[in-house]
Amino acid sequence: MKYYLAIDIGASSGRHIVGWTENGELQTKEVYRFPNGVTERDGHLTWDIDALETHVKTGIDEALKEYPRIESLSIDTWGVDYVLLKGDAPILPCYAYRDGRTEAVIEKAHEKMPFAELYRRTGIQFQPFNTLYQLYADKLAGRLEQATDFLLMPEYLLYRLCGVKSHEYTNATTGGMVSAVTGEYDAEIIEALGLPKQLFKPLQQPGAIIGEYKGIRVMLCATHDTGSAVEGIPMEGDQLYISSGTWSLLGVKVPRPITDAGSLAANYSNEGGVGYTRYQKNIMGMWLVNRLRAELCPDTPWNEITAEAEQKRFDHLVDANDPIFLAPESMKAAFDAKLPHPPKCVGGYFRCAYRSLAQGYRQAIEEIEKNTGRTYEKLYIVGGGAKNQFLNRLTAEATGKQVIALPIEATAIGNLMIQMKEDA
Repeated sequence: MKYYLAIDIGASSGRHIVGWTENGELQTKEVYRFPNGVTERDGHLTWDIDALETHVKTGIDEALKEYPRIESLSIDTWGVDYVLLKGDAPILPCYAYRDGRTEAVIEKAHEKMPFAELYRRTGIQFQPFNTLYQLYADKLAGRLEQATDFLLMPEYLLYRLCGVKSHEYTNATTGGMVSAVTGEYDAEIIEALGLPKQLFKPLQQPGAIIGEYKGIRVMLCATHDTGSAVEGIPMEGDQLYISSGTWSLLGVKVPRPITDAGSLAANYSNEGGVGYTRYQKNIMGMWLVNRLRAELCPDTPWNEITAEAEQKRFDHLVDANDPIFLAPESMKAAFDAKLPHPPKCVGGYFRCAYRSLAQGYRQAIEEIEKNTGRTYEKLYIVGGGAKNQFLNRLTAEATGKQVIALPIEATAIGNLMIQMKEDA
């Protein structure tokens, strides 16, 4: 029996999951889990890349204790964030995407190349944390002057395992710098922003074997976690999906990027998939309720929170994608600022958050159907948010779609499936 290891790291936690096939079906077992999160350093939000590396290696050791022969491993993480390198040494700090350092440079970047042209070339939605703006902030701060490489987060961790610097296609597309036509970094964008050309290497596809660690082949999966998650959804045909975690990534598979005026106006992304394009939109996801809980009722179980939210009658909504919710000091205060009057009880805040998310999903689906010229019947939801039956019901009511909630580790499953497919 052949065993494979998926290392799936999100913004709040990571997990090592071993997979194998038995009687024709994929079996999985979690062998290690660890916490993750941003740390504040000199007024900025950063990632502790040393701790991440330590957890990655510790989890591999734990997997090898139980499964002494592992065929291959791969790592997926969130998108856009990266580590700058001078030779083999990281240039610290490693900034997190929720840090506000790009706010001062976005307008300057658009003076070099207007966003409409960036979108025409890449098809990637505007987000203030796109790799494009982060690198431009680094350029203006002088951080690129000694940089020899930049590696997106999963590729950096893979490099720390096998010593090979790789650049994976699906992850690279998240940053707003990959041509929607060629599938490689866009040289004209790089030149317009004055970024060092040597940082941008040819992109590799999921399934490539890049090295070895402790006798295990090191491979590239779809290293952007949503790219792997979509591979892990057992969809019947091309239907709508939501990868529901800190962010809700809502979209469909399309054969080629859609970069028309309607997609630009709706701020839709065309991110790389495994042989297709993920036409999708970032919607503020479980971040809203996770931060509300941490602030208002950290010891209350989720089932009690959702039960109270169902019972309340606070029916005002907010725009779940309003930038005020991206990284507020107080999530409660952010809601208060956007509501005509604050809820009288904690349950009202959660009801507002859940209903606002469902309405955000409805609007996004209407945009997808208009821009693709198709009507979809089913909406598959995977990830942590798929466990929330109240939100699933609200989503079904708001969208009119058949909601199929699959509380599975879709990202790890997709990671494993890519490894196994290449080994077949």
